[in-house]
Amino acid sequence: MVVVLTNVSAKTYSQVVTLHQKNASVEKVLRSIEKQTGYHFMYEKQDVAKASAINIEVAGVSLEQALDLAFKDQPLTYKIFQETIVVKKKDEVSTPVADIKVSGTVSDSKGPLPGVSIRIKGSDQGTQTDVNGKFTLNAPENGTLVFSFVGYTTQEVAVGGKTTLNVVLAESPKALSEVVVVGYGTQKRVDLTGSVGSVSAKGLQERPQTNLEQELSGKIAGVNVSTNSGAPGGNTKIRIRGYSSINTRTDPLYVVDGVIWTEGGNAISPNDIESVDVLKDASSTAIYGTRGANGVILVTTKRGKKGEGTVSYDSYVSVGHMAKELPVLNSAQFMAVEDLSYANIKKYDPTGWASGKYADQDPVKLRTALIGKLFDSNLKPLYDVDWQKATTRNAVSQNHNLTFTGGSDKLTYGLFLNYANDQGIILNSYLKRYNARLTIDNQIKSWLKVGATLNYNAQDQRTADDGTGGNNIPRMLIEMVPFIPIKYPDGTYGKRTDYPNLEGGDNPVAQANEIEALYRKRIFSGNSYLNINIIPGLEFRSTLGVTTSANYNPHFQSGLVGGSVASQTKSSASIDEQNNTFWQWENHFTYNKTFNKVHTINIVAGTEQQNFQQTGLGASTSNLSDNYYQYYNLGAGSIPGIPSSNYDAWQMRSYFGRLNYNYKDKYLLTVTGRQDGSSRFGTNVKTGFFPSAAFAWRASQEDFLKDNKTISDLKFRLSYGLTGNSEIGEYRSQAQIGTVNYVFNGAQAIGTQQTTIGNEDLSWEKTAEFDLGFSVGLFNNRVNIEADAYLKKTKALLLNAPLPETSGFNSVYKNIGRLQNKGLELTINTQNIKTEDFSWNTSFNISFLKNKILALGASNDDIFLSPTFLSQFNLMRVGLPAGSFYGYKVLGTWGTAEASQAAIFNKLPGDLKIQDTNGDGKITADDKVILGKSIPDGYGTLSNTFRYKNIDLGIDLQFNYGNQIMNLTRHSGQDRTGQANSYATVLNAWTPTNQNTSIAEDRPAYVYYQTEIYSTKVESGNFIRGRSVTLGYTFPTASIAKIKLSRLRVYAQAQNLFVITKYTGYDPEVSTYGYDPKNPNNNSNFNQSIQFYDYPKPRTFLLGLNVSF
Repeated sequence: MVVVLTNVSAKTYSQVVTLHQKNASVEKVLRSIEKQTGYHFMYEKQDVAKASAINIEVAGVSLEQALDLAFKDQPLTYKIFQETIVVKKKDEVSTPVADIKVSGTVSDSKGPLPGVSIRIKGSDQGTQTDVNGKFTLNAPENGTLVFSFVGYTTQEVAVGGKTTLNVVLAESPKALSEVVVVGYGTQKRVDLTGSVGSVSAKGLQERPQTNLEQELSGKIAGVNVSTNSGAPGGNTKIRIRGYSSINTRTDPLYVVDGVIWTEGGNAISPNDIESVDVLKDASSTAIYGTRGANGVILVTTKRGKKGEGTVSYDSYVSVGHMAKELPVLNSAQFMAVEDLSYANIKKYDPTGWASGKYADQDPVKLRTALIGKLFDSNLKPLYDVDWQKATTRNAVSQNHNLTFTGGSDKLTYGLFLNYANDQGIILNSYLKRYNARLTIDNQIKSWLKVGATLNYNAQDQRTADDGTGGNNIPRMLIEMVPFIPIKYPDGTYGKRTDYPNLEGGDNPVAQANEIEALYRKRIFSGNSYLNINIIPGLEFRSTLGVTTSANYNPHFQSGLVGGSVASQTKSSASIDEQNNTFWQWENHFTYNKTFNKVHTINIVAGTEQQNFQQTGLGASTSNLSDNYYQYYNLGAGSIPGIPSSNYDAWQMRSYFGRLNYNYKDKYLLTVTGRQDGSSRFGTNVKTGFFPSAAFAWRASQEDFLKDNKTISDLKFRLSYGLTGNSEIGEYRSQAQIGTVNYVFNGAQAIGTQQTTIGNEDLSWEKTAEFDLGFSVGLFNNRVNIEADAYLKKTKALLLNAPLPETSGFNSVYKNIGRLQNKGLELTINTQNIKTEDFSWNTSFNISFLKNKILALGASNDDIFLSPTFLSQFNLMRVGLPAGSFYGYKVLGTWGTAEASQAAIFNKLPGDLKIQDTNGDGKITADDKVILGKSIPDGYGTLSNTFRYKNIDLGIDLQFNYGNQIMNLTRHSGQDRTGQANSYATVLNAWTPTNQNTSIAEDRPAYVYYQTEIYSTKVESGNFIRGRSVTLGYTFPTASIAKIKLSRLRVYAQAQNLFVITKYTGYDPEVSTYGYDPKNPNNNSNFNQSIQFYDYPKPRTFLLGLNVSF
């Protein structure tokens, strides 16, 4: 525990001390000195507790004399910092066997430092400086001395045969002096007026992933990273401060080393990153204009450093296995449910039963016909396959990073290599990445610096969860019946159609083996910069960046399976390809000037040009003459598909400026503006202007707080800004045409038709945001708190406005809607304990979010977004959160005593009891109600890091609450039985002896069953996750120096260790409906927490190594 004694008063104190103490404790003596002098003390309580009682009699002596006498023969020393006195324990003095005697003085910018710890590196031997800052000790001639003291940066000095060493220690830089990246420049964190969150390379690597977005999860308040799948790559989604649009993209803008990055976070090697800065409020993002409404993620990559060349190798190997298996029916249970369902036919279709309509569906007859194939002579199943176990594996993954850096005073270089092989827990799924990056920086002249970066990224991915809604692998993990085998003795795969009345579909092992869904990406990017110092304070920078990507997606399924549809007879192959080119040329001037030592200005002004082009094509075939050809010869198929191609392009020209004004480091003002011109918008509104302003007051610099011993820093911030969203896709402002197929004179012909009507007034969506925040540092910044409250209102939302039928079109895109997000963000970082051998740090952040639709056009009619499943349920309604779930409330099941009431609704005891909301005696769409929402009320992270000597332990918890999950799997996994396997929950279905249930009585699906968007499909999305636990050991430098190493750390980590939740699926952080660039009209921003059979998440155990030499 750190103790701070304070005594705040306005009067002047004496610098002489009088003490008359006998057998007094150290704390009593310190309090007496504090009252007389006004100084306050800081010390570790356990250090002071070890001291013996003090006897002292002095009168009118100096402060230093009093302390020297008080601490004589005590295990304590002290250091005076202005009006603060730091008391610490003396280091144990040990005189090792050494070659030479080394003496010297340790000082800082103000003079000698007493009590500085001096240790021979790699040993426990050392000494400390006396009251005059002097020291003497014996040390190896080629050894290294480590100088450390509270409040100062530890310094290592090589002895090098010298007998005299004079060392100057620098005060440790405060966290507030940290430099962060902002748009087109950098700023000290202390000077920020906007809301910016930052994560260092070390922070990112605390939980190693192949995906940058997953590493960013939980690190910054207000940045919600959802890992929606257990598949390699994670299907991550990032939302910064909520959702600012309904129909346009809401992904944040990535900027890597000053150049916009168009290939997503998964295409950036996390080990290449030096820092990530996230611009959250509009005053920070307005400098990016129409691309800043969804937040901006600024990535700064590692570069070479001057000095002796360094080689680093960072690696880990992990094993992942299925974290949770869902209970489903085994073979015996399936047969029991089938028997009961068949017996119940006479209740639900008495007429058909009496007429013998179902006699051939008798399970006894069906099974008798399959004796020897699926059943024994007693009609017992021959097989009982656990498909979740059979289709998953212990997945071994690896990640290797090799780095070479070095350079001279003028030229530095860096080479960064990465290989990652992320194996999925579903058979044959994987993501492999190869990445190489080269950086060069050259100070050619004192006024001229140039640099360049070349990056190549290759990714190969094989997925196992394509085809949401069909009988794909994740669905068949649950719905493949257990009594059909993986393979029969003759080597053929078992299919669901091998048993009557079942849906078509291949078993998941067969799909994993015989369906290849490959995604291959090749990205080449390069950027260069030129810095010219024109005159003192004025700098010009020019940056040119180009990114090209080739996305090649071959797919093949053999004739041994039929894919995710009922037809199971034909092989097929296809190739889709998209080639993208993006370039950006940006030029800006930066001017810095300080006037009269109190006025500081920083001015940035520049221009930017961006251009993007995409060419795409696709071809397919089926019924291949031989599986050997796969996708390598599409001509081998006898049924070719219709080829497709596309071309998209957009460009943007911008002018931007920013003014930062600083008065006495107390009052900070930032004003920005950007004008964008975009080809995406209508001819009448090609350009837009986006301003912002922010003010900050550093109250801690005021005289009444400047010397406060408790408050180290205190700043208040207020900002307003306007940003835009240009991610509406290309050509939406123009009338569009497309081709249509028809038969003419008995032959296929291709025609052209207009598909949409244009809108020359189509413009960007505009988001206005207010932000009020403060940050405070306490006890020399051992406690740091940052909080923000914000209000974001988006207007001119892009929506489909209805048109008269006489126009020939149903609707046209217009800017007519409004949406609101408001929230609170809180971050607390504390240094709970810090001693030489032990430290404990805690980091906590939480974000609160409320979303509401304000307007949806002239009549404010409800809008339903995709997906549509059974019926439309993803509701947009004025006054409600976007993405509300809309459906029927299930009250339970009708009991036998309620037969007459059930009959009113044409139901029987055992049927679901649906709420008659409007009381009209019938169940219609008018009875639907709000069942939940997809957006959480809050989310956050709690992390603790412990260090004892060379051992470190990290514990990371994630939490989320306030949203619901639309679990659509209960449609086919619970509402119906007999067509596929079911969840084990159907064992709790209604029976005459089990009527208190919300699961209807079993009956064959081919007779009758109830299914709709019911409240029984909506579950709580609340959870607490044990995201990671890490245990590491860093080897002492002296030990590894013998083998020419400068760093060696090994660690073990467990990820996704546990999840506390009421959700019954695999994982409550889920969505199976992602963005589909080929069908932009079918996409929705509000599909989070909507799932229909997801890829299970793994629990991962990892061993890692960090080494440098």
